[in-house]
Amino acid sequence: MSAARGRVVAVCVDDAGLVDGVAETAVALAAAGRVSAASCVTNASGWRAAAAVLASSHAPLELGLHFNLSEGVPLSAALRAQWPRLPGLARVLAQAHLRAVPLAAIGAEFAAQVDAFAGAIGRAPAFVDGHQHVHALPGVRRIVLDAIATWPAMPAVRSTGRVLGPGAAFKRWLIEASGGVALERELVAAGVAHNRALLGAYDFGADYRARMQGWLAAAPSDGALVFCHPCAAADADASGRSDPIAAARRREAAYLASDDFRADLAAAGVTVGAAWATRSSSAG
Repeated sequence: MSAARGRVVAVCVDDAGLVDGVAETAVALAAAGRVSAASCVTNASGWRAAAAVLASSHAPLELGLHFNLSEGVPLSAALRAQWPRLPGLARVLAQAHLRAVPLAAIGAEFAAQVDAFAGAIGRAPAFVDGHQHVHALPGVRRIVLDAIATWPAMPAVRSTGRVLGPGAAFKRWLIEASGGVALERELVAAGVAHNRALLGAYDFGADYRARMQGWLAAAPSDGALVFCHPCAAADADASGRSDPIAAARRREAAYLASDDFRADLAAAGVTVGAAWATRSSSAG
């Protein structure tokens, strides 16, 4: 049993709208108290159907924007002129670090994806993060932070600057080093609410329960956010393309709905809830 008790961990379902069935799975898990948030891909072909499910639900589920620059077609004409289809993560990552991404067009795309969220849900996103963590990349993070600073109510932002947990050491390092540490500094300096630590990075292998037990054990006393990808009916994405992590989605959904997850939360002394907090730049 963990020595640190009374910790709160947010559990966020990513990819609502990207894969059919994710929204339904998120709502069911939230109703059972197993997850607390869902992050939405609003340029995906399945977004409108997913939004209808989320908007009509009374489950306690905080909804955010999963800003997407790596899959599908841009919503904005400005970015479509540069990228008729969104490039894969490797290209976005390389171009961002070479300062070669079309920043003005990405700003237009961020606005378009936010508008698609608000138009379908009826309100602005409660938080912002990025599909494959693109919101933390050089240039992109400044666009996101400058944009949300103008909103009537400042959303929280997922920090990728402190990625904890067992295994996946290179993946955790890459998330931090490709922009996460810099994003964390900027969130602290601006007083933007964010998670103190991020959990959930793994290789989509089979033993999800063992990984979750490790993440729960690693959660610090001031809270953390676990990102996950459950879908009880995963097979293809909303465009009909085969989903490369469909088997992992089904495993995650089954575990999160199970008595095993409830027992693991109790054993770790963890409650599922919100993970956002502010911290001034002078704090420790």
